[in-house]
Amino acid sequence: MTDAIAALRAEVAALHQELPRSGLVAWTSGNLSARVPGEDLMVIKASGVPYPELGAEAVVVCDLDGSLVEGEFAPSSDAATHGHIYRHRPEAGGVAHTHSGYATAWAARGEPIPCVLTAMADEFGGEIPLAPFALIGDEQIGRAVVQTLAGHRSPAVLMRSHGVFTIGSTPRDAIKAAVMCEDVARTVHLARALGEPIPLAQEEIDALHDRYQNVYGQR
Repeated sequence: MTDAIAALRAEVAALHQELPRSGLVAWTSGNLSARVPGEDLMVIKASGVPYPELGAEAVVVCDLDGSLVEGEFAPSSDAATHGHIYRHRPEAGGVAHTHSGYATAWAARGEPIPCVLTAMADEFGGEIPLAPFALIGDEQIGRAVVQTLAGHRSPAVLMRSHGVFTIGSTPRDAIKAAVMCEDVARTVHLARALGEPIPLAQEEIDALHDRYQNVYGQR
């Protein structure tokens, strides 16, 4: 194992703690992966490891088919999904998966989250789309994620009756998208309890997204 892969495993192990800290997972559910730069490899959480026990040794190295290359633990059952996303989304450096409560409730309803908030326009560039139901364990979910996101600017997708997958240029960006997805899912749910939310116009969404992506923050 190279020093670079060892450092990436340690980084991904530490970033996993953001998932329970932000209330995005329960027990051992959910996972995060990172692409190994310049290699057809990724690092990903091992299957069924509790978050308080998740150190770098529980982040394993896999190829992009999801097969174990290095590590003492079996990879996440979502490894093939993550690998498929990396193969078909070359800009993705990180992939996160959660079952966060409000976003997963939208997925259970089989409904995308409409773009009715400036925060959604900023981060997602429109609605958070819904992908069709797919079984866990092979590339079915990965194919659904890739196909659904192809027509959207969103880094997040709701898997019907399952949960959330997010992508980012780095694993931290993928975590951020998962946190923001749950935040807006909750807010839009609350807005609906009061009445029908007012959608943003497409030109407003475009302007907000462009500003957030290209002007906001430190450059």
